[in-house]
Amino acid sequence: MRIKTKMSAVALGVVTVGAFALSTGGASGHGYTDLPISRQKLCANGTVKGCGDIQYEPQSVEGPKGFPATGPADGQLCNGSVDRFAQLSSPTTPSGAAWPTTQVTGGQSYTFRWQFTARHATTDFKYYVTKQGWNQNHPLSRSDLNLTPFLTVPYNGQQPPATLSHSGVLPTGLSGHHVILAVWTIADTGNAFYACSDVNF
Repeated sequence: MRIKTKMSAVALGVVTVGAFALSTGGASGHGYTDLPISRQKLCANGTVKGCGDIQYEPQSVEGPKGFPATGPADGQLCNGSVDRFAQLSSPTTPSGAAWPTTQVTGGQSYTFRWQFTARHATTDFKYYVTKQGWNQNHPLSRSDLNLTPFLTVPYNGQQPPATLSHSGVLPTGLSGHHVILAVWTIADTGNAFYACSDVNF
């Protein structure tokens, strides 16, 4: 059920916060976000059906780093330009339904959470959000996003624990359905991991 909350228009700034970590068990692979729940996690937990390979490896959306100057191509941001995960970049689920959303409120602190199955040396985590009035009827492109991250969490080459949480203030001035693009940049390779989460302000 979606409830639209109109927020006052305020300039979107960069919020940089320190990270705090919560550790749990580990496995093998890479990583994805589950707060707010990402499209790959919705496929992996069975909420969204017919996703193909991503349902078995939600941690593997790995593409070139350097976003937004480089990185995945427009229209492939949510799948990291990995062809076999192309369903993640579709504006609808494989059944044609809207992607499920997480309810959020602009101007309030939110705790973002990553689950890692391989803990790479990390440069940082950055979070981008779509602009008010963005085009929801095509795969996500740079032109849909505010290309200044609303949250940046430096990690200084450290390896994260198996579960990592950090908090930041959500931007104001947004209402309705938006997409948050989370980018985990690896320090010692040319790649980053991408996760798209559908939210409702």
